[in-house]
Amino acid sequence: MSVLCLIANPADPALTPDIASAIHRETGGEINWLAQGIACEIIEPKSNEPIKIAQQTTVGRPIDLALVPKSNRRKKLLIADMDSTMINQECIDELADALGLKEQVADITARAMNGELDFRAALATRVALLKGLDRTNIEEVRREQITLAPGGRALVHTMIAYGAYTSLVSGGFTYFADYFAKRIGFHEAVANNLEFDGDVLTGKVTGKIVDKDTKFERLQFLSAERGLSPEQTLAVGDGANDLPMLQAAGLGVALHAKPAVADQAHVRIDHGDLTALLYLQGFSEEEIVR
Repeated sequence: MSVLCLIANPADPALTPDIASAIHRETGGEINWLAQGIACEIIEPKSNEPIKIAQQTTVGRPIDLALVPKSNRRKKLLIADMDSTMINQECIDELADALGLKEQVADITARAMNGELDFRAALATRVALLKGLDRTNIEEVRREQITLAPGGRALVHTMIAYGAYTSLVSGGFTYFADYFAKRIGFHEAVANNLEFDGDVLTGKVTGKIVDKDTKFERLQFLSAERGLSPEQTLAVGDGANDLPMLQAAGLGVALHAKPAVADQAHVRIDHGDLTALLYLQGFSEEEIVR
């Protein structure tokens, strides 16, 4: 049994009663509004092709569609990417901007996140270009150029309130991941360590590289540690290095993702913010912790 989810961005509540009713008439099932103008669900649609029906009705409108299993909807583990997922920027690109190298580094980042380049090699190349950057500049970037993605705090705080464990696992850097994990409310953060010589970057990272394998392994480890089945887990990300964890989780969500990633994830959210992940789990507006 399944649930058809219709989700808009809270900043652009485009999901009207007329749209939802038109879809419901064609699909059958039980309609339930989670947030007026933003999210509703159709429980156990009778149609064999509910997504196709919904697509025909919402064409050209900023509304995300997903068909999710009715069982195990509320997940007990969240594994999230950081850059361009829980925050709006790619930290390494913003660091490069301080050296006048943003365009060069951002091009490498985009190609790596789209799966065109090996992640480890791309990371080494980009970090090497940061050699000589001062700690003061890094703190300034973190303070002034990085912003939290909408809905992130609500996602994490609500899932925690309902008994989930939350982990921020990033191919970026601990200098940012540790800081923003605390600001958002995650239980833990895992990321790469930048190497310093005094207060200056050496152009290298130390310790084990956090890549796609690390993200997948963290999902597996935390699931086993907490006695969870895959169906009880949720992962979210936007890049190629997120794909293994997105595909292994019970619900893998590609959020505003690169095309190659969005096409392979269980669910793609192209319009909504991070609260979409709560609506996918059946949380109503009244249940969300803000």
